[in-house]
Amino acid sequence: MEQIDQDRRSLFGFTSGEGALVAMGAIAASTVIPLTEAVAQQAESLTDIDLFNFALNLEYLETDFYLRGLGMTVDGVFGTSFGAPVKGGRKVQFSSPAREGMIKNIAGNEVAHIRFVRAITGSQASQRPPIDMDAGFAAVAAAAGLSDFDPFASEMDFFLGGMLFEDVGVSVLKGSARKLKSLALRESAAGLLGSEGYHMGAIRSVIYKMGDTWRSRAAAISEFRDRLDGPQDLDQPPVKIGNMANITPANENGIALGRTPEHALNIIYGNPARGIMAGGFFPEGFNGRIRST
Repeated sequence: MEQIDQDRRSLFGFTSGEGALVAMGAIAASTVIPLTEAVAQQAESLTDIDLFNFALNLEYLETDFYLRGLGMTVDGVFGTSFGAPVKGGRKVQFSSPAREGMIKNIAGNEVAHIRFVRAITGSQASQRPPIDMDAGFAAVAAAAGLSDFDPFASEMDFFLGGMLFEDVGVSVLKGSARKLKSLALRESAAGLLGSEGYHMGAIRSVIYKMGDTWRSRAAAISEFRDRLDGPQDLDQPPVKIGNMANITPANENGIALGRTPEHALNIIYGNPARGIMAGGFFPEGFNGRIRST
């Protein structure tokens, strides 16, 4: 136990202790919000703090996902609780120190993101809402047609779980940038997007190199997200297109796709309908002003 605590402090720079998705076919296509309409509907009254608190909810989910794959938790690393409990997750057996080292690097960045965003939001920081990884991943598996998908049961499924979150995180940071009023906070958001983009590229590269089986599983997750985030065909998996690897989900200008917070919540809650306020990985929804699809 002493060695584990020393590893945690070394890895993260600390000096002291550390429902289910709805069936996709049940929602009529007419209830899906087109991306352009969703952008127009975003409340002008939202503040920069509201947007960063939205990002903080995602950071709570991502960070605990990576840490639990390493046998740790957010509360254990920080030595305090940030709110409601997190259910699910366990240590993953990695095939090599290099693969585990990648996840340690990403987890360390995510820990720093929580610290950074909570510093920005200060006394207004949203507390962590209840998170249920067991129910969330089980329902993703069912909806994506991957009956054996369990990110904590195998190394490669863990990378697929990372892709599920990272692609959403990058796209919503890109899609929300226009709403930030402070130039300094736009720079901060750009820095977060850049970091998450590196994570996304690293994870998608590993999946691509593993061959057709894992590319096919990644494509199923991509299709699952695409059925949730509006009628446009936005999502792109890391698959082979001709002689090219599609590592970067981008448009014809090479620019990463963007999602509104509402569309990100459609994916995280597992429901493409309007006005949904909970579900999937967040049985009681996000905390903060941005919590409805």
